[in-house]
Amino acid sequence: MLLRLLLILSVSLLSINQTNAQRQKKPKSSESNVQFEEKYYDALRWRNIGPFRGGRSTTATGVVGQSQTYYFGATGGGVWKTTNAGHSWKNVSDGFFKTGSIGSVAVSESDPNVLYVGTGEAPVRGVKTSHGDGVYKSTDAGRTWKNIGLEKTRQISKVRIHPKNPDVVYVAAQGSPWAPTEERGVYRTKDGGESWEKILFVDENSGVCDLAMDATNPRVMYAAFWDHQRTPWKIRSGGEGSGIYKTTDGGDNWNQLTTGLPDSIMGKIGVVVSPVNPDRVWAIIESEQGGLYRSDDAGNSWKLINEDRVLRARSWYYMHIFAHPTNENVVYVLNAPFMKSIDGGKTFEQVPTPHGDNHDLWINPNQPDYMINANDGGANISFDGGKSWSTQQNQPTAQFYRVSVDNRFPYYVYGGQQDNSTVAIPSRTNKDGIYWEDFYRVGGCESAFVAFDPDNPEHIYAGCYQGIISEYDANRNETRDVMAYAFQGLGSKPAEVKYRFNWNAPILVSQHDPSVIYHAGNVVLKSANRGNQWEEVSPDLTQNDTTNLDYGGGPITKEGAGGEVYHTIAYLAESPHDASMLWTGSDDGLVHVTQDGGKNWSNVTPSEIGEALINTIEVSPHEPGTAYLAITRYKFNDFTPHIFKTTDYGNSWTRLVDGIDDEAFVRVVREDPQRKDLLYAGTETGLYISFNGGQQWQPFQLNLPVVPVTDLQVHRNDLVAATQGRAFWILDDLTPLHQLNNRVKEASTFLFQPRDTYKTDGSRDTTAVALGENPVNGTAIYYYLDEVPEDDSLALTLEIMNEADSVIRIYTSDAEKEPQKAPKKSGMNHWVWNLYQNDYEEVKGLMPFQGMQSYRVMPGEYQVRLAYGEDTLTQSFSVLMDPRVLATEAHLAEKEEHLETLDQSVRDLYQSVRKMQNVRALVKSMNERLDDDELNAEVVEVGDEILETIDELEGQLVQMEQKTFQDVINFPNQLDTHLKHLKNVIDASVPPVTGGQKQRFSDLMAEWQVRQSEIQQLMNEAIPAYNQLIQDNNIPYIAIEEEEATETAMP
Repeated sequence: MLLRLLLILSVSLLSINQTNAQRQKKPKSSESNVQFEEKYYDALRWRNIGPFRGGRSTTATGVVGQSQTYYFGATGGGVWKTTNAGHSWKNVSDGFFKTGSIGSVAVSESDPNVLYVGTGEAPVRGVKTSHGDGVYKSTDAGRTWKNIGLEKTRQISKVRIHPKNPDVVYVAAQGSPWAPTEERGVYRTKDGGESWEKILFVDENSGVCDLAMDATNPRVMYAAFWDHQRTPWKIRSGGEGSGIYKTTDGGDNWNQLTTGLPDSIMGKIGVVVSPVNPDRVWAIIESEQGGLYRSDDAGNSWKLINEDRVLRARSWYYMHIFAHPTNENVVYVLNAPFMKSIDGGKTFEQVPTPHGDNHDLWINPNQPDYMINANDGGANISFDGGKSWSTQQNQPTAQFYRVSVDNRFPYYVYGGQQDNSTVAIPSRTNKDGIYWEDFYRVGGCESAFVAFDPDNPEHIYAGCYQGIISEYDANRNETRDVMAYAFQGLGSKPAEVKYRFNWNAPILVSQHDPSVIYHAGNVVLKSANRGNQWEEVSPDLTQNDTTNLDYGGGPITKEGAGGEVYHTIAYLAESPHDASMLWTGSDDGLVHVTQDGGKNWSNVTPSEIGEALINTIEVSPHEPGTAYLAITRYKFNDFTPHIFKTTDYGNSWTRLVDGIDDEAFVRVVREDPQRKDLLYAGTETGLYISFNGGQQWQPFQLNLPVVPVTDLQVHRNDLVAATQGRAFWILDDLTPLHQLNNRVKEASTFLFQPRDTYKTDGSRDTTAVALGENPVNGTAIYYYLDEVPEDDSLALTLEIMNEADSVIRIYTSDAEKEPQKAPKKSGMNHWVWNLYQNDYEEVKGLMPFQGMQSYRVMPGEYQVRLAYGEDTLTQSFSVLMDPRVLATEAHLAEKEEHLETLDQSVRDLYQSVRKMQNVRALVKSMNERLDDDELNAEVVEVGDEILETIDELEGQLVQMEQKTFQDVINFPNQLDTHLKHLKNVIDASVPPVTGGQKQRFSDLMAEWQVRQSEIQQLMNEAIPAYNQLIQDNNIPYIAIEEEEATETAMP
């Protein structure tokens, strides 16, 4: 007893010291100029839901001497690496790069730890092209990176590293596609990027689209220059600046090669020199006299070998050529198809690849059947010369234009993936993640807006380029055309079509009347009968400048896919307050509004913006006269961010971009429907947040990778993001942001009210190769701690209480095991209650088959209580039934009754086992002491009988022979496992409790009742009799209770 008193006294003193050590929040001298610093919400986390379906990649490379290691660069998703030949990929640029657009990845042959990456994709599209910020270097095989300059080159087509000296590097700077600039040409560094020199420049319109190095003599290089420029309405590919240049002294001097090349104007060019025969050089040339050219005298003269248009179609996007490393007659030309020649370029055959639109190829110089190909579906590896390829279904690099959500449970996320199809993907599943088979297509195509009645997404309307629009019938899995004017628009001249449609033409289903559909071209079209008939409800709402309505390409190759169609409506918004109020924004800078359903339209364009793309219009969910514009001018080489706000229906506007980076041009703005003036902005380089209606912005990146954010939706207190290179992401639970106020700033401890939790199945497998991430399964608990010193000894406790105020789960910051250890750090903390009650207490020596978890609570009202120092805070929340489960209150009560009984039976069983184990230890100890004492032989004999009874009972309750998971089929499972198994089965099953479950329950309860009787006989009769016997023999008694056992005095 003295030991117990000492323990109690020491604990009491410790508690007093802890209470006295409670810190008071120190007054702050001044607050930051932002409303809420990141520390108040930095525990919020994004999750990537996929799909894991590769997006565009224009560069890939392998590593000489490492046949399983490869890299690829995505056009929005950064740099990825595999060390297992494409079985899995890992992003290696996150946290280092400030852009996700990659133009070229190169690995040093002499030192594979050294990599150089040129940013800014080179096949520049009119849509979905992002600019870069120069060159990055790694000296540790991609683990860390440093930007080493050339930030203003914007687009880099190739990086070439000297094969013997990784400090000598050449960069092919293609330059900005949007305007003439000086920052283009061939650059060289001789000191690993410490300094750069421009060693070849043609003119401000011509950049380097390819750079080839002679494998036998790195002093010899060939540079292909491309005279080009993009405008919003045209890709100009070709001019006086296009041509091929050669150096034989490492770039100090260059000569233009002309003999035998086209004397007609040239456009984009690809060039390569054979590693086998340096005299053989190929060039794929865009020109009226274009095609595949070959030189057999190191570029001094050229000859047209093949003019097949399949090799040079849509030249501005392709013109990629590669030479076989060991066979001078084998050459590859990549276009939409992957083409191979084995006769020096005279004839070609197609090599199948997992996806079309091929851009890059790296061939292992020592093992030429080993190669990696980059295309518009990602990257793929072959070990048999292209006969078979690795999968692209493990790359979450999809590019999406827009995002829509429905009201199902779980809700689905929709969008059009560039160079692929539309996607409908669940926000969560009941599995360990979101799999490939969980998403599906919904009509339309890559460029789609997707629209539907969110309460009943039976008919889904999805667009495509040139005004294509389809209706997808979800019940029949069929798609039909519902174009307002059925027309084959490919190859057409915009000035000659009935309607002009944006590549990403807006489609809208009215939130007030889901039978009404809108589709916007240069006019607004409306249908009230599922697209069977359409009517125009607006005039032309664009500038309609006919000088910009010619073919989308020239002067050599026309372009008529639809990406260059100009003077179109780019966004259409319906007011959530009034069905008759519509807003439109055009791709040429006009904003219009109607307040009478389209009868009359007012031009409410902000006077400051000039010609620009109105990318998004957000009508405030709180005030009908308030709207926000996200405006971009990147197609005019202006990357300045623009957000405009009106509070008077567009009569006046205010520009609000304070806090947004200078070149983070804004693609989307959304206002939180739960909190007025809480805004989210998606930009070219990530996400921003404003708590005061846009007056001040601050980064809101959290764990979201650097990637263009193209669209956002606030839905069910989640933030859903479409990205241009990293697929879809969801930030679960915005409710802590809704609760931020001055009380949080002033508190030393603050507990946020958890949002209500749906009781569903599903888990998170964070180790999976290609799996969309589920949300946490349980109640997310957020709390803020102002200051936590590193040596803080105060324990933090989280308690979950039921409606009866009984504590059913406890987590503490000083718990020894991680699952029970609550976080305690300065700033916001995040913890998840998984809806289970307290785990079972361990039984010594038992491998707990069927786990040691209790069961998940039933729907109802609960509370969380946080205790930290002098602060004790409580918040309430609800656990809700999965709305897909149709269960009566009686069924739920029946299920809970069975679970409670089984759960308590397991707890009582384990408590009995622990008591018996304790008795066993003491009896054994007693017998060992009395073994040689003949006077106490009877005590030893009775002790042996008790030990035998305990062994027999324990063997019926638990299986102590199981030591590994496979032992469950080697040694029979005992009562504890059967009780837990039935508990787990009922817990995981939808009510009602089945007849089979009830029958098993009755049998187990009967067995447990027999065992309980035997345990009671042991504890209430055999043990007291044994204690009486040793007392009669003047031997100290043995206590049954576990907590008192350690205090028993032994002779």
